[in-house]
This record gives sequence, structure tokens and C-alpha cells, in this order.
Amino acid sequence: MIIKQQLKKISIADIARELHVSKTTVSFILNGRAEEKRIGREVVERVQKFIEEVGYRPNPLAQSLRTGKSNIIALMVEDISNPFFASIARLIEDRAYKNGYKIIYCSTDNDPAKTRDLISMFRERHVDGYIIAPPEGIEDEISALMKAKMPVVLFDRHLNDVKTDLVEIDNMFSTYNATKHLTEQGFKKIAYVTFSSNQSQMLARLDGYNKALEESGYKPFVKEIAFNQNDDLIIGPITAFLKKNKNLDAVFFGTNHVGTCGLQVITDLGIQVPSDLAVVSFDDYNVFKMHSPPVTAISQPIEAIADNVITVLLNRLNTSSQHISSQSIVLKTDLHIRGSSLRAAQ
Repeated sequence: MIIKQQLKKISIADIARELHVSKTTVSFILNGRAEEKRIGREVVERVQKFIEEVGYRPNPLAQSLRTGKSNIIALMVEDISNPFFASIARLIEDRAYKNGYKIIYCSTDNDPAKTRDLISMFRERHVDGYIIAPPEGIEDEISALMKAKMPVVLFDRHLNDVKTDLVEIDNMFSTYNATKHLTEQGFKKIAYVTFSSNQSQMLARLDGYNKALEESGYKPFVKEIAFNQNDDLIIGPITAFLKKNKNLDAVFFGTNHVGTCGLQVITDLGIQVPSDLAVVSFDDYNVFKMHSPPVTAISQPIEAIADNVITVLLNRLNTSSQHISSQSIVLKTDLHIRGSSLRAAQ
């Protein structure tokens, strides 16, 4: 009898030899196909009892090669610790698990080389599908996945030269609407502080800000900062910008990460909100609600984003839908107006 201490070495061949049955029979039983293959109940029970006694666990990679499915989904975002991505990831994970899939998360840091390496690793592990908030420069890799008939859903931003399933928000209208709110409150010198990026969502947000100011006849004040996870490398440029432009009466932060760093700068410089400087940020966040005064922010529909992303992917995974045209879902945001942007709050 094979003892439990040999757990790591045991194979289907070992089980078959020990029980005097064929490897094929053991494989069918392990893969839940015993009834289909008309394997006797007595044999099934002997195999099941034996594998329970020895603690046998099938090799996931070998199993995926046999069945063609790993029941694993890769979720790739720029920073899994970011509250926006973390919230979406949690919702996707819950829904995926209820449908028999597990999620592997990773952060790309908006680095195309790192993203390529991660995609290569996931392909070697035979994941069933991909959910990606893509950095620039991975068009070829996404196209290769699609040619291999791997389901891919992009979200938060798109790649212009790749046509696949997509879930995103109306970024341009979101910043246009928030900037118009500031102009309607009487603010005229409105700055836009954001990460420097050619990603589709970031360009659309900048376009919305510029469009609203152009309609009002006001001059834009744009400060773009190199993307970095290190807060000090974000705080420094914001500090220099606000010190240089003391005549500003409002500032619009293009992401929640830039926004939280910006609030720290505003506090450190002793700037009063909104009497000295009105504040609006993209991506609502608990920190904004707890700030004094609470910060006006654009709220993305996180539950709707997550629900649409996993629904589209599960449909691709569970049906023969390769012939179906890709979907492009655009969701609306909400502008939560709070004291940081109201003249009346002075």
C-alpha cells in the first residue's frame, strides 16, 4: 500500500497499479466521467476511497492539459492596492468563485515589459481567460491571445488598435461635467493635475477638462506628473506647481492617487479649501468623504463595472461565442458635489 508520506510523488499510474485497474479508468473517475464511461460503482468507490486515504491531489497543470480548462482567470491591473482596482477585483472574485472560477491577481505598474512577462506566465499556466486594464504597448500580446481564441475583456481603458470586449466609463463627459460645475460656481483659474499618460482614459479626461474651459473662455492650467507609486515623487511636483501658481482658485485632480497626494500638499501649505482653493477629484474615495470639508469627486460605478466585466467574460468562457462580435460597454459616472467646490461653503 502506498503510504500518505508519499503524497507528493503519487501519480495516476501508481493508483492504477495499486488497485489493479487501468490508468484510463482512474483518469475518468478523477475527472467525473465514471458514469459516462459506465465504470462500475464498486471500482469507483475503491478508487475514491484509496485517493482519500493517501491524500492524492491531481496536478493542476496536468489536469488542465487533459481537460482543456484550468478554471482560473487572470486579472491584471496597474496597482491592485489602489482602492478603485481593489474594490473591482473583490467583486469580480466573488462572482467568479460562485461560477466555479478562481482569480489570480497581479499589478502591471503600467509597465509593458512586466505585463508581457505576466501574460507569458499566465499562458504557461493555461488560464482560461483574461481581464486586463492594459498599459500602452501590449497590443501584439492581446492580439496573440485573441488569435489563440482566449477570451479577453479590457476594462478602465482601451487600446485603439485592438478590438475586443471592453467595459469602460464615459471619461470625457465625467471631467467635462465636473469642470463645468467649477465654472458655474464662479471659479475661473482652474488647474488640472494628473499623471502623464497616453492611455485612452487619461486622454479622454484631459479632453473633457479642456473642452469645458474652452466653452467658458478660460485658460487651462495643466500639470502632468510621471506615473509612480511613490507618494513623495507625486507630492514634490504638486507642491512646486501650487507654489508657482498661487493665483489659482480651483484644482481638479485626475485620479484618486493624485488627489490624496494633492490634499496632503494643500494641508502642508496651509491652503484653505474652498476659500483659497476649490478641489475636485476623479474617483471617489473614503478619504475624500472624511476630509474637512468633504471633497467633491467623480464616482465610478464600481459594482456595474465589475458585474459587466465578469458577465462578459463568463459568457465567453461558457458558450461557443467566438463568432459573436466584441462588445463595448460604456457606463456613466456620478458627480458627488461636496463642500470643497462650493462657493457657499466659504
